[in-house]
Amino acid sequence: MGATNVPITTLGSGLAMPYLGLGTWTMTDADAADTIPVAAGLGYRMIDTAALYQNERGVGQGVRGSGTPREEFFIVSKVRGRDHGYDRTLKAFDETLDRLDMDYLDLYLIHWPMPGRDLYVETWKALVRILRDGRTKAIGVSNFTPAYIDRIVAETGVGPAVNQIQLNPRVTQRASRAYAAEHGIALQTWRPLGQGDLLAERVVQDSAQRHGKTPAQIVLRWHLEHGLSPLPKSVRPDRLAANIDVFDFSLTPAEIDAISGLDGTEIADDPATTEID
Repeated sequence: MGATNVPITTLGSGLAMPYLGLGTWTMTDADAADTIPVAAGLGYRMIDTAALYQNERGVGQGVRGSGTPREEFFIVSKVRGRDHGYDRTLKAFDETLDRLDMDYLDLYLIHWPMPGRDLYVETWKALVRILRDGRTKAIGVSNFTPAYIDRIVAETGVGPAVNQIQLNPRVTQRASRAYAAEHGIALQTWRPLGQGDLLAERVVQDSAQRHGKTPAQIVLRWHLEHGLSPLPKSVRPDRLAANIDVFDFSLTPAEIDAISGLDGTEIADDPATTEID
């Protein structure tokens, strides 16, 4: 992956993926274009975007402006709700590549299952086609429960390499984690630092003091201790630097358990009812 201290994990297909990446939700095109070169200089190589974010052009500009070769990056994007369906997904993928000004993706995901529309299987079939055509190196899903994954596998014979889900110490997603481990699916985590005052929790603050780290670094390390790939987002250089500086220490089993004890104190978005176009 080039000059970076971020360890990699190997997906079921054999593809190398960094354990930590940069989330770009809420970034504008200009933000992404300015932030990604800074992030790349700090060692970030996985960049997560989506058609829904409306910043793919800026992500592409940032990658090209970083001075780091495209092949050293791991670029993730997602098909949005309005583009579900086989033909529409194929077209949406072309448009994503056009906005990024890239020839391929490393990972393409279905952003939300939206079961009420019942098009996620047809959408998955399009992703399988894109994968077999060699235009993305891996395919996966986002915000899918085990039941939805079971269905796409049953109807296509192809499972996701990755599931990107809302997960942090307050929403530990035990069922999805167990399912992913059983089926060889890598888990990326969005909103890894939670909402509200997670970083002010006493168990997080205490660990930060013991290790001489920030509370955010403690929570990101908690993800890594569970084999998860967090995608923290920031446009601030100091926070970008801190968020990637989490590979020189470990949490104790007691600390991991104490932080995990926060589970249930945040409500996760429900994939069965969330409709994001």
